[in-house]
Amino acid sequence: MKILVTGANGFLGSALVRRLCARGLKGIRCLVRPGSDRSRLDAIEKEYPGSIELCIGTLNRPSDCVRALEGVDLVQHLAAATGGAPADMFQNSVVATKNLLEAMLAEKREIRLVFCSSFAVYGVADLPRGTVVDEETPIEANPTQRDMYSHTKLRQEQLVWRYHREHRIPTAFVRPGVIYGPGGGSAISARVGLNLFGIFLHLGRNNVLPLTFVDNCAEALAVVGEHPESNGQAYNVVDDDLLGAKEYLSRYRAHVAKLRYLTLPFFATRLLSLAVERYYDHSGGQLPAIFTRYKTDSQWKGNRFSNAKLKALGWEPLVSTDEGLERHFAYRRELAA
Repeated sequence: MKILVTGANGFLGSALVRRLCARGLKGIRCLVRPGSDRSRLDAIEKEYPGSIELCIGTLNRPSDCVRALEGVDLVQHLAAATGGAPADMFQNSVVATKNLLEAMLAEKREIRLVFCSSFAVYGVADLPRGTVVDEETPIEANPTQRDMYSHTKLRQEQLVWRYHREHRIPTAFVRPGVIYGPGGGSAISARVGLNLFGIFLHLGRNNVLPLTFVDNCAEALAVVGEHPESNGQAYNVVDDDLLGAKEYLSRYRAHVAKLRYLTLPFFATRLLSLAVERYYDHSGGQLPAIFTRYKTDSQWKGNRFSNAKLKALGWEPLVSTDEGLERHFAYRRELAA
């Protein structure tokens, strides 16, 4: 089976390429943007000589999409923008995905797609505290009230669903929670809290964190890709032994850095959100609405998370949360040294 991985040199993409190599697959085609850092893929090539094939190009160029798909049976589509100007994020997530889907249609043969989405597409603001988030949880109905990442991931997933339904592209949807591990971009998820004015505001308290270690998430993508019966299905990716935000912060302070923090109960965070909203309205938008009640309810009200559907497909975490955090914190200590 010939596999194309988009976003192959990224944090999760490179972990997926390594997992596919570990499974004995050869000729894994890695789509890499011109001039981007290939060091992760270079390391994999040294570990598994001859297993990967670089394809230099960008999903923003339709001709590159066509070239990348030559002879491909399965696309693992991980490429997406995680930050930047809103227009750039939309271009690099939604428009780029449309180019890929159009190129798949132009092949006039069956190419399966595994699309990497996100927990960010779920609409949980109006759900009761403690609700279990599974694949039947409603999709976000008010994306403009969330951050730009949530908005673009939702639009990206909606586009892929449309092509799946209207053009019958065989597609599986993988929705990871918070992906962490060595090489990741964030030391502490916003679900734990935010750094503001030199103080860390601990907002998550005892809320369960939807963590998945990067290797576990990569394994989930590989497992879903192996099962044609995943067509038309969505799968949440969270690890088994999840811990709370308070415990995560405690371990971070013990093993990485003793940052100063202030704990805000949920009701206080919501009052702060209301104050920020009112100041934003009265000041004509001078202060960015970092906190709103809708964002607060979406991020810090507190949910539980299910991976039962993914486990029924045969997935099991490769790395425990204790071991994953140990590796993650060791990497963070090295960066801080």
